[in-house]
Amino acid sequence: MKKIILTLIMIAPIGMVNAQNETNPFLKNWAGPYGGVPAFADYKLKDLKPAIEIAIQEKLDEINKIANNPKPATFVNTIVALEKIGKTFNRVFAVFGIYSSNMNSPEFEPIESEMTPKFSELNNKYYQNAKLFARISKVYAAPELKKLTGEQQRLVWLYYSNFVREGAKADAKSKTRIAKINEELAGLFTKFSQNQLADESNYYLELKTEADFDGLPTELKNAAMSDAKERKLNAMGCIANTRSSIEPFLTFSNRRELREKAFKIFTSRGDNDNANNNNVTLVQILKLRAEKAKLLGFKTFADWSLSNTMAQKPQKTIDLMMSVWMPAIEKVNADVADMQKMVIAEGGNFKIAAWDYRYYSEKVRKAKYDLDQNDLKPYLQLEKLREGMFWVAGEIFHLGFKQVTNVPVFHPDVRVWEVSNKITGKIVGVWYFDPYARKGKKSGAWMNATREQSRVNGDVITIVSNNCNFIKGKEGEPILISWEDASTLFHEFGHALHGLNSNVTYPALSGTNVPRDYVEFPSQVMERWLATPQVLNQFALHYKTGEPMPISLVQRNDKAATFNEAFSTVETIASALVDMKLHLLENPNINPKQFEKETLEALKMPKEIVMRHRIPQFGHIFSSDDYASGYYGYLWADAISADATEAFTETKDGLYNKGVAKKLYDNVFSIGNTVDPAIAYKKFRGRDFNTDALMRARGFPVVKK
Repeated sequence: MKKIILTLIMIAPIGMVNAQNETNPFLKNWAGPYGGVPAFADYKLKDLKPAIEIAIQEKLDEINKIANNPKPATFVNTIVALEKIGKTFNRVFAVFGIYSSNMNSPEFEPIESEMTPKFSELNNKYYQNAKLFARISKVYAAPELKKLTGEQQRLVWLYYSNFVREGAKADAKSKTRIAKINEELAGLFTKFSQNQLADESNYYLELKTEADFDGLPTELKNAAMSDAKERKLNAMGCIANTRSSIEPFLTFSNRRELREKAFKIFTSRGDNDNANNNNVTLVQILKLRAEKAKLLGFKTFADWSLSNTMAQKPQKTIDLMMSVWMPAIEKVNADVADMQKMVIAEGGNFKIAAWDYRYYSEKVRKAKYDLDQNDLKPYLQLEKLREGMFWVAGEIFHLGFKQVTNVPVFHPDVRVWEVSNKITGKIVGVWYFDPYARKGKKSGAWMNATREQSRVNGDVITIVSNNCNFIKGKEGEPILISWEDASTLFHEFGHALHGLNSNVTYPALSGTNVPRDYVEFPSQVMERWLATPQVLNQFALHYKTGEPMPISLVQRNDKAATFNEAFSTVETIASALVDMKLHLLENPNINPKQFEKETLEALKMPKEIVMRHRIPQFGHIFSSDDYASGYYGYLWADAISADATEAFTETKDGLYNKGVAKKLYDNVFSIGNTVDPAIAYKKFRGRDFNTDALMRARGFPVVKK
């Protein structure tokens, strides 16, 4: 999210600003190796607010200098000039984001609440600078545009279209209101996120007796005991209110009443009767978005939001989702029937509820495929899988990883690797790994670019990170993770590789700065390498014996590959459909709980499943605009990634075909947003993508066209 801007700032005299630059650690140029790295050891929260205010003013001055340039507008003195400014701001904002996501605290929250609207104000001043837009427009309309390289033309188009999209052509009254809306939204996004984090931190399930651990795998039991100890609870164990803790508990706990409690704690985040309830906040967000879209000339926020994506129109996304939705619903109903038979066979007298689904699904998996997730876990060591990711990156992209200790980190859990091209020896980036859950860290898994690769102002290498929430467990013991978590690990690493492989000139077009419904494609295609024999034989090693996963277990896992795919499809698409329908409302004056219920009923949502993200905890769409009316992008990108995977599997070398890998690098991973994604993908595949491969990958029937 790059919603940034200034408020009424106490403008210090030049000498005082220079003094601040010399003494405030946040404002100093990054020093050290790799073109400089964040000086986390020097940062103190007391310095953050003044650093932000100075960095904002500095960027605003740089913007105004370009806008007021008396010379005629050219590509170099306007577009390239804009690509070179904001160095101080970019450094400060990058570290601010790390505090927000990885190190949030009661001390940071008021800074975040106060500063986020200032970022939005800066954004408003930037996009509503009439002189600047006039210069960009002249470059965009100039005959000389055709003489520029393809990358340069794409950059000019990006600047022009972004300004138009943000209201540069709106009348003065509309601009004033849009600016106010953006600032209000920025504050509401922060409030939503802080509320969600508070519920994740303050609610948990205590395990008070040995019987409360019944059915739990050893590593989950150990993690629960460690968490209770860390929280200083008068309990034997604690199941934290995060997906990485709750979902394994729902899968393996034999205590149905505790599964229900855990489920309700998790699905009630942001929806509890407390100060952190998000329902009023999210409706305010929806109303402001709808108003902004109308001011920008669009019928709904969804129409505005999709105007710069591959899909372009909301109906195209709904058509895609519904084509997968109905087959998935039918499969879920069949799966639930199998589970219900198992309940009856065990002497149970209850209908499968949402807190039973994972538990009985696992039982059905074991009965049908002789496969228990716990059979896989001893072979899925976090560190070995990390080595496996590095190996794949070497095979596909010729990247090598060397751990380094000369780089400051923001937490003792974080480790750092230097990344280089094994053929040329050139260092291409730095990769930070923050794998473990802790208080103040947002839940889930994500990739972050602390610095973008570019060559516009010297050869700048990227700094990227992968952030997860694995549970540590006992000291000195390997971290064992589920197959799903292993897939997530590879997924997020795919985002990192998108950044590390970037080979472009301009930072605005670099790495993952691509349309939202394309950005998940490189990460989702990366997941496919996990299940290859080459990875499993070398890196899926038993944590005690060091032996690779037995062929019989690999085969059973392959046979069960599409098992429960309907469940994950339904819970995810339900969230995506609700997201889209929320943002297609022209007057979103709704009761969120009622809207969620009625929408899902109309879709014939199985009662045994809930949305992956219920509305009051849907951080993807309410903590920023990044994925608002864009959650469909995961399915859209997976359709592309499934199609791309078949480009490999159609060859005798499968996913390790060197020729296809080079085409993937040349047309996807290295080019950022320098080429329209639809054109770039067609160059890779030789045609447009279609959904047939997606249906095959998910075990659904392919509809004949």
